[in-house]
Amino acid sequence: MPYLGPVIICVVALIILIILIKNIRVVQQARAFVIERLGAYSTTWNVGLHFKVPFIERVAKIVSLKEQVVDFPPQPVITKDNVTMQIDTVIYFEITDPKLYAYGVENPMTAIENLTATTLRNIIGELELDQCLTSRDIINGKMRVILDEATDPWGIKVNRVELKNIMPPKEIQNAMERQMKAERERREAILQAEGEKKSAILIAEGERESAILRADAKKQQQILEAQGEAEAILTVQRATAEGIKLINESSPTDAVIRIRALEAFAAAANGRATKIIIPSEIQGLAGLAAGLKGVLDADGAEADKK
Repeated sequence: MPYLGPVIICVVALIILIILIKNIRVVQQARAFVIERLGAYSTTWNVGLHFKVPFIERVAKIVSLKEQVVDFPPQPVITKDNVTMQIDTVIYFEITDPKLYAYGVENPMTAIENLTATTLRNIIGELELDQCLTSRDIINGKMRVILDEATDPWGIKVNRVELKNIMPPKEIQNAMERQMKAERERREAILQAEGEKKSAILIAEGERESAILRADAKKQQQILEAQGEAEAILTVQRATAEGIKLINESSPTDAVIRIRALEAFAAAANGRATKIIIPSEIQGLAGLAAGLKGVLDADGAEADKK
């Protein structure tokens, strides 16, 4: 049996190597290992490579340092005005001290759930139903402060608490739905009335602008007509002035002026007037015209004799 000794040594060495390899541990990111030595807390391993003493040390607990989310089932609570409703909560927390988490409380999740239910009942019991429905942020803030303070000895930090659902009794839900429906109908009626009002205002403004445009058009027409009439009168006056000027320049005799007056009187007599007043000047002018006619007739007879 000369070869038995080396074989035994190799086997023992292999066993020791396996034991050593199995006691080499790597702690991943966002994790921590709680180590006990001979049953008592020894240390906490953080990220990196570590060696555990065989048969003396052991990994008591592996703790995740990530933020965790727990959704607790609905809890029955009673409001200040004696309304029983169901509320379920969501808690966001993280472990800040692995040692306290491992040794602070037995079954931490159950402890947090019971603490949450108790805290929720205490807070809701001081509020009426309407306040519970409209003050979620206040309730969430109060619960976060209370839970964070209570779980601090357990190595847990509560970052946020949310009331996920608030479920009043069925009859209250129906009443709330009817109230919301009435509110929606009221808002729709208001919006419709406002729309009709705006439409009426737009129509009135359109009619007013149309009336203004029509008045402006009529005004412009009247201005143009007045300008036309003024220009016509001015033209007539200019023609009359030119005629007078020409007459003055031609130096007419008194006889010619009287004949022109007689012609004007004849033109007036041909009008629609039923009564004509003959001025004394016209009567004298008539006699002058008769005398002028006699002279013209005599001159014509002498011309014939010649």
